[in-house]
Amino acid sequence: MNLKEIFFQICFDYTNNQTTIESLWWEIETHYSEKSRYYHNLKHLENMLSELELVKDKILNFNTICFSVFYHDVIYDVTSKINEEKSAEFAKARLQKLGLNKTDLSEISEQILATKSHQKSVKRDINYLLDADLSILGKDSKIYLAYTKQIRKEYSTYPDFLYKPGRKKVLQHFLELENIFKTEDFSDRYELQAKENIEVELKSLRN
Repeated sequence: MNLKEIFFQICFDYTNNQTTIESLWWEIETHYSEKSRYYHNLKHLENMLSELELVKDKILNFNTICFSVFYHDVIYDVTSKINEEKSAEFAKARLQKLGLNKTDLSEISEQILATKSHQKSVKRDINYLLDADLSILGKDSKIYLAYTKQIRKEYSTYPDFLYKPGRKKVLQHFLELENIFKTEDFSDRYELQAKENIEVELKSLRN
């Protein structure tokens, strides 16, 4: 299934109002297709959902985690430090239209906000969401290199003397975590390669 089909499928669990679902999907597609998005776009969502599909049997509420994927970067401004907060608010306002209950809305909001600091949670679904979000870090070196170039393009408004220290800080943060990946599934698959990729990028940023 493509992204639109997945979104429609989970929405139909809450409402049969196709007009509302179409409207919500159009908004998501429009935001993630903004010209300034070289990495945080629809392809990023596809990758996350394909990763989560592999561990679907481990996830407690697959619908809510899917909604969190669709909305976690819906607001993305490289000059802002509150993208996650804005995305969480956006998600809550839109998903209320589908009739999600308060518990699910709260869970989705918490999951989206967790993508800000990527700290390990006591909640399993949050950890799987965070791992899917960072799975790009553990892909093979060619895919990782393409990702770093896409991120640089997203931050093209910043010259190197501003971008490099900021990027180094982000990468060092990942290395300082006890584990980059919170779940055994993702850690086994990606942890070693992710650390290797990050070390290589850090060296390139020193030049």
